[in-house]
Amino acid sequence: MRVLVTGSHGFIGSALVPALAAAGHRAIRVVRGSPGPGEVGWDPTTGTLNAAGLSGVEGAVHLAGESLGARRWNPEQKCRIFDSRVKGTALLCRRLAELEPRPRVLVAGSAVGFYGDRGAQQLDERSDAGTGFLAELAQQWEAATRPAEDAGIRVVRIRTGVVLSPRGGALQRQLPLFKIGVGGRLGSGQQYLSWISLDDEVGAILFALDTEGLAGAVNLTAPHPVTNAEFTKTLGAVLGRPTIIPVPRIGLAAILGGEAADEMLLGGQRVLPKKLLEHGYRFKQPELEPALRGLLGR
Repeated sequence: MRVLVTGSHGFIGSALVPALAAAGHRAIRVVRGSPGPGEVGWDPTTGTLNAAGLSGVEGAVHLAGESLGARRWNPEQKCRIFDSRVKGTALLCRRLAELEPRPRVLVAGSAVGFYGDRGAQQLDERSDAGTGFLAELAQQWEAATRPAEDAGIRVVRIRTGVVLSPRGGALQRQLPLFKIGVGGRLGSGQQYLSWISLDDEVGAILFALDTEGLAGAVNLTAPHPVTNAEFTKTLGAVLGRPTIIPVPRIGLAAILGGEAADEMLLGGQRVLPKKLLEHGYRFKQPELEPALRGLLGR
């Protein structure tokens, strides 16, 4: 299958592209700036996408978007985050809908932030949307895929949790502190963390591309979410380091801003991958401690 990939140089995309090749697919990268051989250029901010480069595409994986934690949230940064996801998705989906023949499938990024801060409530794909900036963002991000769906393309909206890998993302940022023994729970530590290993994130995306009956919202999270306190204790045990220094809200707010700290780190969701399991996906790393030991070579 010829598969278009946005965000192909990002944390998840850079692992997905070689996995696509290993599975017998041909990845076509969508990139900003001047495209190289086998790449397609686009600029979501100006609404441009080289439609000629999309000819013959049979599937697409859309992962592009401004990092949520790259900068403190202010009105301008929140607008950049919003536009990079919603406008970029709408542009891509309009162009895919115009193709003839059209791609068979689009796997489009979303996030468990869709559900908002829900405490210990168990959530699956039937659960209602929550409130807050991230929940509103995810709702409009998913709604922007409508042109592709209306054109008859099978759309899988992947609501991804926290992706674990020492090569990027939240775990890479935490490891230096935990390794020197100053890692600790965030706030009360009772907020749930819905996590997934990078291997399973990539595996689930490939599964979504190939599984004809899978469509709509699909949670990409491991089957056993944990609280932040449980995650902290487990990571410390794997590394053989103490985790006794909690990080108060005031410290997180000073770094990220209060709204971002509350939504990204102090709020949480207990999300279950109901549809993945029902369709037969088998997790490589379903439990946190074995996953961390495998990821960290422990």
